Amino acid sequence: MAFSVVKVYRESLPKVKFIGKKYGDSDRINGSFGAKWGEWFSNGWFNILEKEIDMLPKECEGGAYIGLMRVKNNIFEYWVGMFAAEGSPVPLGFAYIDIPAGDIATAWIHGSDDNGEIYGMDAHNACMNKFFEKGWQLQDDPYFFERYQCPRFTTADKDGRVILDYCIYIK
Repeated sequence: MAFSVVKVYRESLPKVKFIGKKYGDSDRINGSFGAKWGEWFSNGWFNILEKEIDMLPKECEGGAYIGLMRVKNNIFEYWVGMFAAEGSPVPLGFAYIDIPAGDIATAWIHGSDDNGEIYGMDAHNACMNKFFEKGWQLQDDPYFFERYQCPRFTTADKDGRVILDYCIYIK
């Protein structure tokens, strides 16, 4: 069963501080950053963030784990971490990016986490097509991210499928 895009909407985020760790293409294993996510869980880094940062409120989808991406100076960056409130402290050992307030396009990708169908270029392109169908325009050099929100992502349906939020900053 293939993935599907089941919901598409626009939302606004306040100015946020993304707190996490940055990776690049050389950190991929078999084309994926999955091993880096494994490091995060085995090292308890999300636990540190959950205890020490000022979370975004629930109405801003606060508390979600984030895979933040962008292309800066033609170099792909992949960050793992969480969005925090603007003035949040940054725990020792973590880096941050201040991101201005803005609108994001959000798509819910419904599919299997086990086979990887909800990740990668096919899922990205399906979401982008939905955003462009709505007439939304991307910001210049936008941040885009996968938002792993509980319980959408953490609780599978009867078919073993989950929902991954795919988001990109728009004008």
